[in-house]
This record gives sequence, C-alpha cells and structure tokens, in this order.
Amino acid sequence: MLPRGLSRLLIVAWLVVAGAGLAIELVASRSDAAAVDALLPMLSLSYEENLPTWYSSCLLFAAGLLLSQIALSAWQDRDRFRWHWWLLAAGFFYMSLDEAAEIHENLGGLVGGSGVFYFDWVIPAGALVLVLGVIYLPFLRGLPAPSRGRFVLAAALYLGGALVMELPLGWWTQRAGYDNLTYALIDWVEEALEIAGASLFVVSLAAHRSMVEEEAS
Repeated sequence: MLPRGLSRLLIVAWLVVAGAGLAIELVASRSDAAAVDALLPMLSLSYEENLPTWYSSCLLFAAGLLLSQIALSAWQDRDRFRWHWWLLAAGFFYMSLDEAAEIHENLGGLVGGSGVFYFDWVIPAGALVLVLGVIYLPFLRGLPAPSRGRFVLAAALYLGGALVMELPLGWWTQRAGYDNLTYALIDWVEEALEIAGASLFVVSLAAHRSMVEEEAS
C-alpha cells in the first residue's frame, strides 16, 4: 500500500509547482507587466536555478536517501541485488546534483546533432539508459509485483520527460528558438513529467521499504 500522507503531499506539491509554472508562462505570453517579468524566471519550469529546479533536485535527493536506506538493509541481508540498490542510490544523488548544476546541458555539441537531436546529449544518454535497462532486468524481475509496477511507471514518466520530450523540444528550438510560448509549453510538459516521475518514485520507494520491513518483522 502506498503511504497515503506522502502521496497526497507530493500530488499537491506537483499541482502547485507545475500549475504555477504553466500559469506564469501563459500570463507572460500576453503581458509585459513588471511583476510578471519578475515572477517568470522564478516560477517557470523552462528556467534553471529557480524554485522548480530546487524542488526537482530535492525530490531526486530524497530518492537517493531512500535508496541508500534500502541498499543498507539489502547489504546487511546479503541480498543478491544489493549492488543494484547502491548503484541506483549513487545515480540519484548524481541526478540531484545534475539538476542543480546543469551538468548535462553542458555536454551538448559532442555529437553534432540537428532536428530532433538538436540537444544531442540525448544520444549518449539514451544509449546509457538502454544498457542500464538490460542490466537491471533481473533486478526488476526480483522485485515484488507492486514495487516493480510502480518503479517501471515512475521511470516511464521521468524518462518520457527527460529524454522523449527533449526530441520535439530540440526540433522546435532549432526551428523557432527559445523565446516563444510553444517552446515554453513543450518544456513545461518535459519538466512536469520529470517531477511526476520523481514524485512517484519517492512514494514507491517509501512503500517498498515499508513492505520489506513488515516482511522482516
């Protein structure tokens, strides 16, 4: 069973962060008011180093902490997938850092893509995700069915935003640039999916940890 209090809290937080980001983009497309210009970089999901970025980074860090707790228990129990848990924890701590420090944005231009691959960092990132997916298949099969389903859905939401939505965003950016409402809306969908996926993963990890603790007691 999912932790209801945590689920409700993260749903409300998603609605507030994503809703405020969408609202300010729509208002900014029709208004040049000073207050709107001041709020846009603070609330927009298209901007970096602002409130949505901080919240996303915190979610990923929380996932890393939960994964570390699960990994420690798996280590103590000599679970065969203990290293998988530790690698996931390290990965989410890195993702939290990347969200705040914009590391992957600085990797663009390495491949020289265009069109849907205008943001060409998605090419090595997609290859890495594919390799990790193959490596983690036995790990997923070994999970309880409820945890497996939630983890897969959370990954689909997050990667659907982080990688899949980056393709139309890149195509549009090369065609029309950054400073337009269409770019902002595509980017909003991308970031909103990422936050939804990270939120679901945090809740799923909390539920999985509770399930394991109940079985051990």
